[in-house]
Amino acid sequence: MKIESWKEGDFVNVPGKQAVSLEEFYRMRETTDRVLEYIDGAVLMSPSPSTQHQRISGRLHVQLFHFLEGKPYEVFHAPFDIELKNERIEGKKIVVPDLTVICDPSGLTDTKFVGVPTLIIEILSPSNQAYDLVFKLNLYMQYGVYEYWIVNPMHRVVQIYSLNDNGQYEQAGVWKETGTACSRALDGFSVDVEQLFQS
Repeated sequence: MKIESWKEGDFVNVPGKQAVSLEEFYRMRETTDRVLEYIDGAVLMSPSPSTQHQRISGRLHVQLFHFLEGKPYEVFHAPFDIELKNERIEGKKIVVPDLTVICDPSGLTDTKFVGVPTLIIEILSPSNQAYDLVFKLNLYMQYGVYEYWIVNPMHRVVQIYSLNDNGQYEQAGVWKETGTACSRALDGFSVDVEQLFQS
């Protein structure tokens, strides 16, 4: 079977199958070190992170960790499963964002978070831009993730989207190379964009 992909090679192909069961998905995970995500029977293989990707992820994680210290919230970095759950939406979706801020600890289990995170950050790679910019933006909006950051190392841009009163994403801000990216979800949290993209 060929599972429709955003970029050639992103989706795992499973011969002779129309969809992958959740049990098959977990078995597939045991055979690879790559990050796999599960979207209603389709399995996505994320690209291996670049050096710059890891630098940016590390900087954001440290800043969020220190900002949230002493607060009843937590930040988790990949690989950590987020099983998106909304009573109005059918299907099973397990995503592995680069960074996730959890403000409702009731959804935490020993191995994953079940529910809707408050804030998700995805760092783009050349091969997954359409997936994060289009598919995941719509997915997170549909499930009610309040704030979504898209960090683009190739263009040194940070985009922040937040839910409006109608449950739709509106662009809260765009910063290219310089400036201070500010969160609406986490009052007082901001990131120096120039420092974030330092080599």
